[in-house]
Amino acid sequence: MILTSKNNPLVKETAALKDKKARKECGLFLVEGYKMALECQKSKLEIERVFVAESYRGELPDCQAEPVYVSDGVFRFLSDEKSPQGVLCRVRIPDTALCAPKGKCLLLDGVADPGNVGTILRTANAAGYEEVYLTQECADPFSPKCVRASMSGVFFTKIYRGERSEILSVLGDIPVLIADMGGANVFHYVAPKRFVLVIGNEANGVSDEVRARATHTVKIPMRSTQESLNAAISAGIIMYVLQKDEFID
Repeated sequence: MILTSKNNPLVKETAALKDKKARKECGLFLVEGYKMALECQKSKLEIERVFVAESYRGELPDCQAEPVYVSDGVFRFLSDEKSPQGVLCRVRIPDTALCAPKGKCLLLDGVADPGNVGTILRTANAAGYEEVYLTQECADPFSPKCVRASMSGVFFTKIYRGERSEILSVLGDIPVLIADMGGANVFHYVAPKRFVLVIGNEANGVSDEVRARATHTVKIPMRSTQESLNAAISAGIIMYVLQKDEFID
């Protein structure tokens, strides 16, 4: 059977997952495209249901539930992409209670742009930062734009969300590194074996509450004609510089 109505309850519920409120209520988020679905499978996250466009002729990801076939028009309604790929999955949001990190980690302190959050998760996964803490002011890491930007990073990093005070409490006495133009040159800086790297809000930087807990401050040197860098780019540079010893053969 092919669903052809946007008013079908299952279709309406799935389309609503593009909004944060519905994701929170259902505990589900959307993953589009066969390649992303395969990466999701590798991460062991639960693919709860798969929707397939009527015209799609490719492979399907594994799912215990039977695929739901929909008309191309309905699939476009479900999709958040300009060029829908024909496969869309509903995936269970992992339930992760706040706890202390096992190694190097990130704290996103109010990073508001979903593209930045997704890109940071992508780089964190690539550079080996397996745990990422997000304050409540951050963009939702499970929004469609963030999931796309993460390019599977959202599947392979352990994501914790909470109030600043709660996050700082579980981080305990782990050294806290923030980026600031008054800090040490990150290219000359020797990081402790275990630390929390803080990335602040795009417009306002690191909050006073987190800044008060900082034990180290580093900067990315730049020409005087440039005031700052994009948050995701800054995060990527610093993450790799602080991990450079692990990538040198």
